[in-house]
Amino acid sequence: MACPAGIPQARTDLRPAVTVLSGFWPSATFAVARALLADDPTLLLVRHDLTDVRHGTVRRIVRDQTGVIEDEAITLAHGCVSCTLREDVLPTLARLARTRPGRDLMLMLPEVVEPEAVAVACAYCLLDGVPVTDLVRFDSYVTVVDAEHLLDGLGSTDDLVTLGIEAAEEDDRALADVISRQIEYADTVLLWGESPDGAYETGQLAVLLHRMAPWAVHVSAATQRRVDVTALRGQLRHTHRHRPETPGVLARGIEGYPLGVHAPLPDSGVVSAVFRARRPFHPTRLHDVLETVTGEALRSRGHLWLASQPQTAVAWEFAGGGLSLGTLGRWLVDLPPEHWIEASEQRRLAADLDWDPYYGDRSNHLVFIGLDLDPVEIHRLLAGCLLTDTELADGELEWRAYPDPFAGCFPIGDDHDPAGRQPEIAGQRPESGGQRPELESTPEGTEPQ
Repeated sequence: MACPAGIPQARTDLRPAVTVLSGFWPSATFAVARALLADDPTLLLVRHDLTDVRHGTVRRIVRDQTGVIEDEAITLAHGCVSCTLREDVLPTLARLARTRPGRDLMLMLPEVVEPEAVAVACAYCLLDGVPVTDLVRFDSYVTVVDAEHLLDGLGSTDDLVTLGIEAAEEDDRALADVISRQIEYADTVLLWGESPDGAYETGQLAVLLHRMAPWAVHVSAATQRRVDVTALRGQLRHTHRHRPETPGVLARGIEGYPLGVHAPLPDSGVVSAVFRARRPFHPTRLHDVLETVTGEALRSRGHLWLASQPQTAVAWEFAGGGLSLGTLGRWLVDLPPEHWIEASEQRRLAADLDWDPYYGDRSNHLVFIGLDLDPVEIHRLLAGCLLTDTELADGELEWRAYPDPFAGCFPIGDDHDPAGRQPEIAGQRPESGGQRPELESTPEGTEPQ
C-alpha cells in the first residue's frame, strides 16, 4: 500500500549489519557462531587470532557456512589490540562490505578483547577519511557467557600476564575485570549451557547476569538440548539494540545512566546493593574500610568524591579481589561555565537535573553485586566514611589539608578537562561548590566447522 501524500517513505539502510560476539570462553562463543552460520548461508564470520600479537603478527580468518574464505597472517607496526583493531579489523569489515555487498557480518572478538574497545575504535578511527559506520551498521554487541565457568571466572584473582594471554606488553588487566566488562558493555547477554551443579545454580547465574547488566537483553541457550538456530538468530541478529551514544560503564553514573539496581533481598542468593550520598568521603576513613566493604562482592563499580580532592570525580571498579580507582576528570561544578560545553550534552543534562546548591554535581554512586552480601553492613560502613556535619562546616580549605592515602593517585591533566582520561582501547585499567552554570543546548579454541 502506498504511503499517503506528503508522508515520506523510510529509506532502506543498505549497510551490512554487524553482530559483535565477545566472550572469554572460545568454545561457547564458537558454538554460537556456528549456530548462526548454520542458519544463514550469506553470513560472514570474521575473527582474529592474537596468539602472536606481541610479536607483531595476527591471523585473520573469514568464513561462511561452507568453509574458510580467507586465512591470512597480518604483520602489524605494533603488536597490540588497538593496532589490530585500527589496522586490520575495521578495514576488513569495510572491505567485505564493499566487495561482498548484501552479506551481513559477524565479528567474533578474541577472548581478551573487550567490546567497548571496538566501539571506541569506531568512534575515533577513519577509513579513507570516512567513519567505518558509514559503511557498516553495528547492530548488536553480544557477550556469550559459559555457565560452567562463569563463577570461577568472576572469582578468579589471576591476571592476564600470569595466564600468558595478555593483549599487549603492559596489559595488567585481571581475568575478572575482562569478564565483567564484556558482560557490562553488551546490549545482549547470552548464557550458554547449564551449571554442572544443577538447575538452581543455573537460575542463580541468570539472576547474577541480570544484576551485572540490567540494561541488557538476556538470552539463555542450553547445550544439552538441540539449539533452535532460527530462534537464536531472531534473538541475536537484526535487533537494532546497539546505542553508540551510551557511555562506557565507568562513566555511566556521571552521565546520568543507571549503574545498577538496588535489590537488597536475595534472589537465588544474589544481592545487588546501591549506595548513594551527596556529601564527600573522608579519605582516611574510606581507605581503612576498602578491604572490608569489598570483601564479599563479586563486582562493584561506580564513582565517588573525596573531601581532600574535591575537584576530581573518582572511578571505582572492583573485580577478582582487586579494587581499581582512577579519574573520570573534573566535576562540572569545578569548571568555569564557559567550559561546560566541553562535556557531553547528556552529562550536562544529568548535572542540571540533579544539581545541589551546595555540592553541585558531585556525588557518590556505588553498586555492589555478589552472593549473600549484607547490604545493611555495606551501607553502614560507607556511611561511616562520609564527612560529619562538623567536618562539613569546616569547609574545603580544611578538607584539602586532611591526611590523604590517595594523594597523587588521580591526576586530571588539563585544568579544564571535564572528561578525564578514557580507558585505553586495549582495555587496561584506567572533581568546589558554586553557582550552577546555565545548561548549554548544544585461548583461542578449535576453529568452528
